Amino acid sequence: MYKLLFVDDEILVRKAISNQMNWAEYGFECIGVSEDGIEALEFIERNRPDVVLTDIDMPFMDGLELTKELSERYPLIKVIILTGYDDFEYAQQAIKMQAVDYILKPVTPEDLGGVLGKLRSELDVTRRERQDYEHLKRQLTENMPLLRERFLERMLTSQMSDKEKREGWQYFQTNWKGSHVIELVMAVDDFLWSQTVTTSDQQLIWFAVFNVTQEIMSKCSGAVVFRDRDNRVLTLVSGVDPVELQEEAMRNAEEIHHAVTSILPVKVSIGIGDASELGSNVSFAHETALSALEYRFAIGSNSIIRLSDMAQRSNREAFPIMSWESELITKLKTGTMEEMEIWVAKLFAVFRDQLYPGDICQIYLQRIVLTLMHTLYEMNSDLAQLPQNAESLTQKVTKFTTLYDTEEWMKSLCTEAVSKIKSSRENFNLLQIAKSIEYFKAQFNNPELSIKSVCNHITMSTSYFSTLFKQYTGKTFIEYVTHERMEKAKELLNLTSMKSYEIAYQVGYSDPHYFSGAFKKHAGDTPTDYRLKMTTKKA
Repeated sequence: MYKLLFVDDEILVRKAISNQMNWAEYGFECIGVSEDGIEALEFIERNRPDVVLTDIDMPFMDGLELTKELSERYPLIKVIILTGYDDFEYAQQAIKMQAVDYILKPVTPEDLGGVLGKLRSELDVTRRERQDYEHLKRQLTENMPLLRERFLERMLTSQMSDKEKREGWQYFQTNWKGSHVIELVMAVDDFLWSQTVTTSDQQLIWFAVFNVTQEIMSKCSGAVVFRDRDNRVLTLVSGVDPVELQEEAMRNAEEIHHAVTSILPVKVSIGIGDASELGSNVSFAHETALSALEYRFAIGSNSIIRLSDMAQRSNREAFPIMSWESELITKLKTGTMEEMEIWVAKLFAVFRDQLYPGDICQIYLQRIVLTLMHTLYEMNSDLAQLPQNAESLTQKVTKFTTLYDTEEWMKSLCTEAVSKIKSSRENFNLLQIAKSIEYFKAQFNNPELSIKSVCNHITMSTSYFSTLFKQYTGKTFIEYVTHERMEKAKELLNLTSMKSYEIAYQVGYSDPHYFSGAFKKHAGDTPTDYRLKMTTKKA
């Protein structure tokens, strides 16, 4: 319902229109009547109607003067002019000011209703637009902190003109203390809660870290604190002297780190970059701060790392990745699980000693993982069925935030690979031994059977076969063959009437005399004496 004020100096006209019009039917409420423009202005000041229906010809202040005053004081109020035919030119002047329509006297309810209906539609549109605008303003106000964060993040990571930066600083009320800026970037390394940490818990902690940092830095002029899309807390500290900025940044980092870790159940690391100018090179402050933070991978979590300190400590040598890959292949093929653990420990000791940044370590480790998987595929495709495939394993490398966690995972991965290779090798060796025994049984009575012929059959060197056979059976191959042949000879002597020389041929001996000597050595009797003993026992 819109509020309407009716202004006319003729009492009869006021009564007639007031009594005949059903204002509510058209969406209006007549909240008052006035006799002239001066009285109307006083009423409008107190009640602020949406529409003023006014006659033109009035004493003291006519409708034209009233319209002019309203256009200057209350431009949102709509004016409808009541005019006689002689005053039509005045009505046109009023339209040029603020009046939205005019009605010729004498006024009928239908004429006035038609104008009010049209005006109501226009007012509805205006009200919706105003409501939408107010809603957008509220949203803008509510989202101002987020918009500020996105502006500052874009300033550090994207191309932005100096003009755009200045306008953004002014809009978001960012005041710098000098022409240089240095960045502190803080990331949560770990949550120190005994129970499982939910996503909601993590969000709460990240927000608390930001709040603590913001509270501490609110005491420092020329500093801003915001978060990026990775939930890292970024602090920009401005000043004139780059050297002094470095010291101020370290003091701020120590205070923030102490406060956060004292209050909240977290481990956090802070990277401090190099100072840069606020002009076109401001992204340098962000890039160097992130580079400093990368060193937590080698140094460990819960650290404050200043890039300038790392540059002084670091005296890196080129990492001999091909040599390490070659050694890994050897360890996989011939090493034990203990030897593999020692190899992994040596690898990570090099990473720590050389202070390689996290991204560099991860690149080398991804190559190590690919070499491991490739070796498994080469040896036997079944061996490559680790819990994850090569792609997921290389992605896994990038998820760790410290060398310690990565080392534990890499030890587990490499020792599992060695275990699989060992198990597969043992299964293969058992299969080869079984094949050799099967071949021997098929060639049982062949006097030409030898260890060489067996090894040719299973494609294995005689020396390696001899070692494996003794390992799995407890006998040398010759001992095994002799034992099996002699046991078979005992059976034939005991159960058949075959001659001794016939039995010799049957169990693979071409020389009966050699067979007789070998049998006596094995059984303690000659074949003839053995048969006699067995016959006597049966009797």
